[in-house]
Amino acid sequence: MESIRVESVIKTFGSTRALDGISLCIEPGELFFLLGGSGCGKTTLLRCIAGLETPTSGAIFFGEREVTKMPPHKREAAMVFQSYALWPHLSVGQNISFGLEERRVPKPEIKRRVEEALEMVKLPGYGDRSIDQMSGGQQQRVSLARALVVKPKCLLLDEPLSNLDAQLRVEMRREIRRIVKENGLTGIYVTHDQEEALTMADRMAVLTRGNIGQIGTPEQIYRAPLTGYVANFIGETNLISGTVIRREDGFATVTTPAGELTGRITATDWSPQTGEAVQVSIRPEAWRLLPQAGDNSVTGHIDERSYLGQRIQYWVATAAGRQQVVELNPHLIHEPSAETISLHVRREDVVILKS
Repeated sequence: MESIRVESVIKTFGSTRALDGISLCIEPGELFFLLGGSGCGKTTLLRCIAGLETPTSGAIFFGEREVTKMPPHKREAAMVFQSYALWPHLSVGQNISFGLEERRVPKPEIKRRVEEALEMVKLPGYGDRSIDQMSGGQQQRVSLARALVVKPKCLLLDEPLSNLDAQLRVEMRREIRRIVKENGLTGIYVTHDQEEALTMADRMAVLTRGNIGQIGTPEQIYRAPLTGYVANFIGETNLISGTVIRREDGFATVTTPAGELTGRITATDWSPQTGEAVQVSIRPEAWRLLPQAGDNSVTGHIDERSYLGQRIQYWVATAAGRQQVVELNPHLIHEPSAETISLHVRREDVVILKS
């Protein structure tokens, strides 16, 4: 296991600043996710860590070794690509052994390690198969085996599951996490898929425009987002604009066009002042549909609904805009109508954010 440390890394391409002074520390054995929208800098950061790009300034450390300008093959890191990058004219075993042959490992040792790598990815006995005989999921396993066979200390993954269908993605999520943990690897995984990040990551960083918006565990990021961007990117949320009217013990009450709402202040370096404009973030599943108004509620009417089997999604028109509401395992389905209903939310499920 090895820690990975990024210190004030800037990367420019011409006049474009892809990374804007990023710093972070990934603990040994941690499966750490980099995520964000297209163009946020996540893949550029991974390529700098892998040695495929050189930072314009700043430093990168693997453990105590500075690797900022070290070539990729000397970093003891292996990379798995979105495209698999397998050679179709070589067998499965030949694809996996290529890195060992380049390192001039003895043939008996190559054979043993290829068999071990195939066992790790649950493809024992597939060494003689041709690549075109393998499914997409099997090809991704071969790509993982090729990375693991060189016994890296760090495993870097660039959107490795984006070419797979939904069921295979779920299966491979479990496999990748198992492989990282069983082999004592430090893993960095780039994705734009929020569900992958929430189900697999020990911690994650949400990037925006070459900067880190927030770092934390999946629970911290989901339950206590620091910005509207993070709240919207990780899961779905309802954002309501309002003004602070009072504060108390980590909570603030906000007046909105639809009424007063009380919620948590999650930022440790910000304390909203009375009269300050803020945003209120409420997850769709936090709302409760009730016939009568009460504390921490807004009123409106259902104008759209979507039945999704295990859950139902409503859109409720309120004075503060349309609110998305999700009910799990619904027993009663409400139809769109002009009838007034009330949306209730616990104050612990409301997050107060900078406007």
